[in-house]
Parts: sequence; structure tokens; C-alpha cells
Amino acid sequence: MQPAFFKSTLIMLKIDMHSHIIPKYLPNWAEKFGYGDFIYLNHVEDGMADMMQGGKFFRRIKENCWNEELRIDEYSNYHTKVQVICTIPVLFSYWAKPLDCEELSKFLNDHIADLVVRYPKNYVGLGTIPMQHTDTAIRELKRCKEIGLVGIQIGSNINTENLSEEKFFPIFEACQELNMAVMVHPWQMMGFDQIQKYWLPWLVGMPAETSRAACSLIFGGVMEKLPNLRICFSHAGGSFLSTIGRIEHGYVCRPDLVAIDNQVNPREYIGKFWVDCITHDIDALKYILNLQGSRKVCLGSDYPFPLGDLEIGKFIQDSNLPQEDIENIFYKSSLDWLNLGIEKFI
Repeated sequence: MQPAFFKSTLIMLKIDMHSHIIPKYLPNWAEKFGYGDFIYLNHVEDGMADMMQGGKFFRRIKENCWNEELRIDEYSNYHTKVQVICTIPVLFSYWAKPLDCEELSKFLNDHIADLVVRYPKNYVGLGTIPMQHTDTAIRELKRCKEIGLVGIQIGSNINTENLSEEKFFPIFEACQELNMAVMVHPWQMMGFDQIQKYWLPWLVGMPAETSRAACSLIFGGVMEKLPNLRICFSHAGGSFLSTIGRIEHGYVCRPDLVAIDNQVNPREYIGKFWVDCITHDIDALKYILNLQGSRKVCLGSDYPFPLGDLEIGKFIQDSNLPQEDIENIFYKSSLDWLNLGIEKFI
């Protein structure tokens, strides 16, 4: 039975659980800390800014990267009320000294928490934490919980180390204990320097990075030991689900190499984590739905970046998917992953 909310409107609730935001003004962290290629913004004209990394141009962004009211207006064009916001991965700064990264993380997290407080029906927040240092990461994780964030976004690797490394396990354990959701986002793609032409790090490297993260968490036994850890893999799980046959076959034919820390078939974990729907292809999405079930696939856009689904699920709305699946993708799955009730947004 549909909630009474939907009986009075033709437009269902839509929750975009994958969007990025940045404060309009960032401190000059490199000047303050005395080192590093920290990101800062150079506002070049009205509504535009250049992201600078260590004095080098990184990316030009538009005002919808930081203007919270403009974002709400733009989302309304696609009948989307709720945005789950998190930082832009290049700001993770895992390479920095732990206490410096903690200070930077606090600044970003406080900005997101402020938006959640001021726009409680429009914004839900995910924090960032200094993953490179276990105790510092857990300290900021706990603070994220205290200031009203419901989870964290982490990178697919931490300074090239896989998420299965023993030192990261207490962080995931704390996420489970604190009931904090985890979104894994690709960054620092493998082989970046060798594949820069044709935008290959974003087209090829990112899907591979996400599969790397999923395989690491599965083969490393993290998901087996922490069955209540709520993980969502970005960009429809990257290449993990589309290559599960190969991954499973490797587990079967070479257990001496693959099944050394976890003896459970990787296919058994399908449906035990969430992915977003960013495939840009309805047939690819149908394949994922067949594997995962629609209650484990969330609406995500990667807004406001051009590689994202900036029509916020229009290709799903226009498809022949069953209405139940559309409702699951558009809001129910995200509510499950975030452990939130629908009453928060109506």
C-alpha cells in the first residue's frame, strides 16, 4: 500500500543519494599548513569558479556546486525534493597529515551539517573523515553523527591501499556500531598517469576503482564480519556487477589466490549492498536490477558534474520498468540505506 502522501499527488518522492557540494569559500589550507596541493577556489566571474590544486587548474565549476538555493531550484525542474550531499572526492586529502586532514574534514562537514539544519526537507548529509589515520577517522566519524550527518563518503582506496587493509577495519566497525551509512566513491584511479588521454581515468578508471573497492571489502572479509554495515557503491557498482562472472570464476578456479581471507563465494554478497542507478543506459540498469533487486538500487545523479545523470532519473521514469521498481529506486532504497523514515520529508 502506498503512503497517504502519494494518494494526494501525482509526483512521488525522489531522493538523489549521490550529489556533491563545496563551500563557496575555502581557506587556503596550503598556506596555513605550509605544504600540500590542497584545493582552493578562484572565483573568476559571476557564477563560476576554478578549482585550483597546488596552483594548477583542476576544474571549472558553476554556482550550483555551492549555492544551496539554486540547487533546490534546479532539482525542482526534475521533481526531486531531497539531495544527499557530500564533498567532492578531490577534497578528501587523505595524503595530508592526519590532524590537518581532520581540520579540513571538520570544515567541510560543518558546512554540510549547517545545510541539513537549515533545509531539513531538502538536504541529507554525508561526511568525510581522515581515513589515513584510524583513531582520528573514528573521532571525526563520531562527531559527524553528533552534528546530524547520517553517514560518510570514502574513497575507493586510501593512498593506494585497498579498503581491506587491517587498519581500516575499526573504522568500518565503528560505522556499523554508530549506524552510519557508507558511500564508496572512486578516486585516485589506478594507472591515472598512463591513461589520461580521452578522459580514460573517468570513463575506464572509475568503474575499475569501484570494483576494486567492492572486491577488497568482500575478499578481505569486511562485509562478512560486519553484516549490518550499510555500504553503497557509486556509479552502479562500477564494473563489479558486470564482471561478477569473471570474479566468481576466479574465486572458484584459484581459491589459493582469491579465497585466502574469506571463503564465501563473492556472488553471495549481491543484494547485500546498495548501488546507485547511474548507468545512463536502461538495459544496463535492468541487468543490475535483475541481480540486485530494485530495493538495493538507489537514485543517484552525481550532480552537478557533466558525467552525471543531470536529468535525475528521467531515463528511468520514461522506461517500461514496473512502478514498484521505480518507487524503490526513487526513494525507498535510499531510505533503507540511510535508515531514515519517509515522514522526515513530507
